[in-house]
Amino acid sequence: MKLISGNIKEVKSKKGYRRFLVKTDLITEKMHISKAVNRYAGRHLKKGDCLVIAESVLAITQGRAVPVDEIKVGFLARVMWRLVGKVPYGIGLRSPTSMQCAIDETGAIRIIAAAVAGGVTKILGKKGMFYMVAGKQAATVDAAFTSPVEPYTKCVIKGPLDPEENARALASKFAVEVAVMDINDIGGSWVLGASDGIDRKRLSSAMKDNPMGQGAEMTPFCILRNIN
Repeated sequence: MKLISGNIKEVKSKKGYRRFLVKTDLITEKMHISKAVNRYAGRHLKKGDCLVIAESVLAITQGRAVPVDEIKVGFLARVMWRLVGKVPYGIGLRSPTSMQCAIDETGAIRIIAAAVAGGVTKILGKKGMFYMVAGKQAATVDAAFTSPVEPYTKCVIKGPLDPEENARALASKFAVEVAVMDINDIGGSWVLGASDGIDRKRLSSAMKDNPMGQGAEMTPFCILRNIN
């Protein structure tokens, strides 16, 4: 890792991109995502760059971090969370509070349908159907006690709203390509939303090693620059 300036470090290049991690202070719902990008990454952006934004920070700026003591867990959530299979990359919806948030996001009928589909396909040896049926808003719910960053440790963070539209708006404002991504430490790398000029397959591959980190790194932005 190479320090470039006070808040930006370069990490190992991948898939033809130089990659720069942008360190920030704590970003909260009081700061619009465009202001956060401008404050911490704006001066580093160059024509032709791609700015990757962690889905969690976009969600936080949208007020999508919900303290667990404000979540009223209903009967359905208390039953349904136990039916969600364990996954190696985190808790997901396998907790009453995150399941309740998923029900609030997608509706009880869809969650029940997802549980039925997941149960049937699990018998047949196929995994992951629950989240496929439940949909992206359910799949991107981050359970409480998975973030090491206070005050969000005790919050369920719902998936960001309109990642595609936000990516395009930011791309227009800063004159670079922008992608909102959900990445984990075991090779999961998904583009939730992106501006029109992005090669999503290449970008997912370039970010598969999760250079932004899963802990308390406070690097929710990553600048990718083509190697000339």
